[in-house]
Amino acid sequence: MSTGCPPPAGAQPSPANAPATRARLKPMGVVRAVMCALALAMVPAAFAQKQGAAAPGPVKNSELDAPLFYQLLLAEMELRSGVAGNAFDTMLDAARRTRDEALFRRTVEIALQARAGEQALQAVSAWRAALPDSAEALRYQVQLLMALNRPADAMEPMGLLLSKATPEERPGLISTLPRLLQRSPDRTQAANLAEQLLKPYTDAPETRTAARVALGRLWLAAGDTARVVALLERAHADDPDAPGPALLAIEMLPASASADAVIADYLRQPKSEPAVRLAYVRTLAMQQRYGEAVTQLEQLTRERPDVAPPWLTLGALHLELHHPKEAEEALKRYVELAQSGKPGAPTPTTGDEEDDDVTASPERGLVQAWLLLAQAAEMRGDYAGAEAWLDRVDSPQRALEVQTRRATLFARQGKLREARELVRKVPERSPEDARAKLLAEAQVLRDVKRWRDAYDLLGKANERFLNDADLLYEQAMTAEKLNRMTDMERLLRKVIEIKPDHHHAYNALGYSLADRNLRLPEAKALIEKALEMSPGEPFITDSLGWVQYRMGNRLEALRLLRKAYAARPDIEIAAHLGEVLWVDGQREEARRVLSEARRRDAKNEVLVETLARLKVDL
Repeated sequence: MSTGCPPPAGAQPSPANAPATRARLKPMGVVRAVMCALALAMVPAAFAQKQGAAAPGPVKNSELDAPLFYQLLLAEMELRSGVAGNAFDTMLDAARRTRDEALFRRTVEIALQARAGEQALQAVSAWRAALPDSAEALRYQVQLLMALNRPADAMEPMGLLLSKATPEERPGLISTLPRLLQRSPDRTQAANLAEQLLKPYTDAPETRTAARVALGRLWLAAGDTARVVALLERAHADDPDAPGPALLAIEMLPASASADAVIADYLRQPKSEPAVRLAYVRTLAMQQRYGEAVTQLEQLTRERPDVAPPWLTLGALHLELHHPKEAEEALKRYVELAQSGKPGAPTPTTGDEEDDDVTASPERGLVQAWLLLAQAAEMRGDYAGAEAWLDRVDSPQRALEVQTRRATLFARQGKLREARELVRKVPERSPEDARAKLLAEAQVLRDVKRWRDAYDLLGKANERFLNDADLLYEQAMTAEKLNRMTDMERLLRKVIEIKPDHHHAYNALGYSLADRNLRLPEAKALIEKALEMSPGEPFITDSLGWVQYRMGNRLEALRLLRKAYAARPDIEIAAHLGEVLWVDGQREEARRVLSEARRRDAKNEVLVETLARLKVDL
């Protein structure tokens, strides 16, 4: 039975709505009436705006005449009935006859809704033929061609779009090119196509920086570091105050020394954007270069003391470095600013980052700050203070984290049974929640050095969650604490088998062998493999320095350990560096490094063992 609606009174049928003309002679019925009412609500907004609101008195004439109204109505009803092909043909016919951009746009939307990419391109081609000056049609065509992995075909409309843009618009349009081409399966081809497209703009003063930065990003994706460095240095030399080259340099880290030089030079500029420094901090933190990240954040908080988010990040990093006093100062400043209604911060402008939840939501930032303040108080041994901060957190999403911190406080006070019960009572809504609870309980046990209990718990978890690389890795690390080297190696080999890019597993196995002076060539190969996967990571660099020391390469060991310690002044890295310095005869520097580490954590096992074995008098 047809579901067509009757045309408005006085409508003259056109060929496009002929089937509906036959249907109008049939009784309408309640269902059809409802469907027609729904379809009427879907008439494109452009026509509704042109016609205006109904009012008493004569109605003004509009472009939406009766035949067109009926044709659009029919197209929308066909779409709602699941006949997308007919809807597309009808709407495209209307768009061609009226030369209306809103109807061309709707035609493309119908094709995309039906996942018909070629039909969407057909509609855009008709759009361009009807309206040759339409920038919107060009944008749609570029986006469709890129989505269909046809970058070469997209260059013609992109070139026209650039040529039609105003001088003010053009740099921004050029900067979108890397994102458009990022899906291209052949990244070298994409970079070459972009070079041809941007050739007219790479020397023009108003576009050269944007063009070189865009090309740099594309060649970076293609893996041609030498070409990226050349573009980066030229762009920065031409415009030292521009943030674009500095942001490109940040994306290059840690692959190029030139990138570090460009970033440092830009950040020395009086007009450098705080957003660039924040982007740099984010990258440094991801690479665990916490010492350098703290230096940048301290500079930023001096320049912008009333901007809240950097204080939160600074507090978190101080905690990582075992600086509880400095962490508390930074976190309390964040809380003060967030609660006073001044949480705003500049946002990095590479265009690729997702919005940071803490920046976007001061409430989430406060929850994070309270959790970190509880951790800082715990680090100082102030358990009552830690509990007071935890009492402020009222977030169901963070319930497990809050209870885990409480459980750790209980365990440190000898209440291990109560601690484990706290974690177990957290509600479970999914298997992932159950897995997270097992990991949390194991962490509580490890915090109080109950290695055997943690090992057994993780063993049961691995029976429940088969082939879970993270659970296997955690059990392997617990086996190492129990000196069960055979079990540790078996578990880590399993992790590598399940997840060949698990660089932590390669590093852990290599370091454990090196620390016991076993199979040193194999240990070195494992650590180098990990460093290939995660270049510049301080703990892996430390492992490589340690194996070099074990192999008798003291100068190379010192170079690597100094590099690791500068990036992340961790206690165990300090112990390794201090030992190699001591053995090398550099006793004054060794004492300085080891003394600094002891001030931060005098109970660290690796540090205590190192000081006792070397008989270092601090």
